[in-house]
Amino acid sequence: MSTSVRTAPPSDRPPTARSGGRAGRRAGLAVLGGLLLAAVAASFAVGAQRIPLGEVAAGVFAPDGSEHALIIRELRLPRTLLGVAVGAALGLAGALMQALTRNPMAEPGLLGVNGGAALAVVTVIALFRTDEVLVYVWAAFAGAAGAAVLVHLIGARGRGGASPARLVLAGAAINAVFTALTAGLMLLSPRTFNGFRFWQVGSLAGRDLEVFFEVLPFLLGGTVLALALARPLNALDLGEDAGRALGARPGRTRALGGLAVVLLCGSATAAVGPIAFLGLAVPFIVRAWTGPDQRWVLPYSLLLAPVLLLGADVLGRVVAPGELETGIVTAFLGAPIFMLMVRRGGLRKL
Repeated sequence: MSTSVRTAPPSDRPPTARSGGRAGRRAGLAVLGGLLLAAVAASFAVGAQRIPLGEVAAGVFAPDGSEHALIIRELRLPRTLLGVAVGAALGLAGALMQALTRNPMAEPGLLGVNGGAALAVVTVIALFRTDEVLVYVWAAFAGAAGAAVLVHLIGARGRGGASPARLVLAGAAINAVFTALTAGLMLLSPRTFNGFRFWQVGSLAGRDLEVFFEVLPFLLGGTVLALALARPLNALDLGEDAGRALGARPGRTRALGGLAVVLLCGSATAAVGPIAFLGLAVPFIVRAWTGPDQRWVLPYSLLLAPVLLLGADVLGRVVAPGELETGIVTAFLGAPIFMLMVRRGGLRKL
């Protein structure tokens, strides 16, 4: 990979007119924080049964046994907490994947994470005939981690090591194989298909606080690791030789970035199933405001993704007489963003 002729890291570039410089970016973070609070409030209040905002805080912190308090504590609290945690994880994972591969069309599925998680879940259903959500969580996480390790081992073979192009090709191949195996197992057993399809659609509903606390340590670990990689990723944006001169270690950065993606996307996918387009679209939207500096892209993605995920979840509750699953809503909303990315040159390298 050739060394770029730029002499200053991306963080030293002049502020863009869109971001308004450092002050504008800080203001943007504050705005996103306010939007996240509003999305959390809407997630508690809006649904088949509307709950006044004045009762939400009481239902969370001082439940009195009323019907509204029961709805908040048993149904909407786990759903909202998972929406915040999973959204943040998918946003960060998408930003990391795009930075590591220098491909704005990359998303966590390129490491085979979704394919590995799906194969593990369908295998557990076929072998053990279980419908326990926690079993799905651990199976999906193990499958996602195993797939990512396999992709890295294949991509690292040969001269040049685990370059971004090698990892993308290995991930695409592994994901295709896992998808075929998953489809084959479902065809062999209608019961397996019926159990798997509820997890596969991607939904925040039907999970309890136990699921949230099971995946929380992995999500927190992945978040800390991802944010710590901002400066090394900026250095690698200059090219590997310049990055090494600035103290970055390309191999170590990619390995830690891959670990962070596995922790984030594996845990999120395990908890709620695959959620489409979020990890792809959020970094694209963020870079339009912040530019390519990962010190801003990662925190912005951390805040914007749960806003969009909770918004999609709330929208799914009110647009139909029943309820649309969150994964369906995000796919429906993400398709226009994907087309916009292509029209605006999203296929160019970062």
